[in-house]
Amino acid sequence: MAHFIPQGFQFGAVYSGVKRDASRNDLTLITSDTPCVAAGVYTQNRVCAAPVIYDKCHTPSDAIRAVVINSGVANACTGQQGYDDAVEMARLASQAVKADTDDAALVMSTGVIGHFLPMSKIKRGIASVSKKLGRDEASLEKAASGIMTTDTVMKLFSRQIVINGTTINIAGMAKGAGMIAPNMATFLGVVMTDAKLSKDSITPLLRKIAGRTFNCVTVDGHTSTNDTLLLLANGAAGGEDVSRNKAFAEALEGVCGDLARSIPADGEGASHLVTIQVSGLKTEANARKIARLIAESPLVKCAFAGNDPNWGRIVSAAGYAGIPFDPVGVSLYLNGTKLFENGAPVKFNAAKVSQSMAANKEISVDLRFSEGEKEATFWTCDLTTEYVHINADYHT
Repeated sequence: MAHFIPQGFQFGAVYSGVKRDASRNDLTLITSDTPCVAAGVYTQNRVCAAPVIYDKCHTPSDAIRAVVINSGVANACTGQQGYDDAVEMARLASQAVKADTDDAALVMSTGVIGHFLPMSKIKRGIASVSKKLGRDEASLEKAASGIMTTDTVMKLFSRQIVINGTTINIAGMAKGAGMIAPNMATFLGVVMTDAKLSKDSITPLLRKIAGRTFNCVTVDGHTSTNDTLLLLANGAAGGEDVSRNKAFAEALEGVCGDLARSIPADGEGASHLVTIQVSGLKTEANARKIARLIAESPLVKCAFAGNDPNWGRIVSAAGYAGIPFDPVGVSLYLNGTKLFENGAPVKFNAAKVSQSMAANKEISVDLRFSEGEKEATFWTCDLTTEYVHINADYHT
């Protein structure tokens, strides 16, 4: 799939030695020819990594020239040394792009928690990758692959729109397959655009879109220490400020939505991407809570792994959400087949529904209430024995 590349950005990745596997790049650098307006949305875990602390202090900004990302070591739970290392990574990346200041770069790290960064390797890696940057699709893909850890596929999406005669490009990359839960959605993501955005409006825009995309994703209910979503806009496309343009917001949400869904689709050991649609509640918050509890129920997720149309597990998960509703007004559809209506099971061909689950990568759950008109959607994956193997073996 061809990608639309925002003007004025360059990309690259190298193997720096942080990871054990020398066949996989582990250090990515993204740069802009001119300063970017930048915003971030971050983990709500009280135990947050040094790069998160650093980036929070430096966004929103209108002077960012680069983002440097290492994989293999998370630089989380590393105290003052970890923070000093994040500052040093930013300084090295800022110098690599000849920025006017030492804090013109944002920093992201992913990998094992509690280990210090091998800064001599990071320093050599930044120097190396800064000489290998490119503006083409291959360079963009190389950068996206350099941030992967347990991911099995590269997560990279883009859109192009024309607003009042100005062609605008949006491209985003992400990593995430496990330790995935809302607030933030446990992942690293960078979205770049050549559109013109204002410093005052970029953060509210990003938060709104994150709330409807990345914060509706869960794999295992575990909120990470390193979750970071960055949005960079360098204005290289020219034209007017599109901070409040509906078409631009929809395109940006489209890229973020594609990235968000790709995470549970690549959930560790997963065999299904599951979309959970909950409707008919009094508030969106009520719908979100029920959808999330269903998405994170181990019993529900195991049923999906076994291609079992077990409506009882889904309905009972909604029942313990603490949301008031009349059970008689509840109906449930799985892959378009009605399993439960008006508070009671209906006759259906269980073997046929199970076959539809087994034959498709995606499963749809449509749970309907009769309390109101609000709805919410969550994306998750099934829970397989492979997930246990991956996470049992990850550290050692």
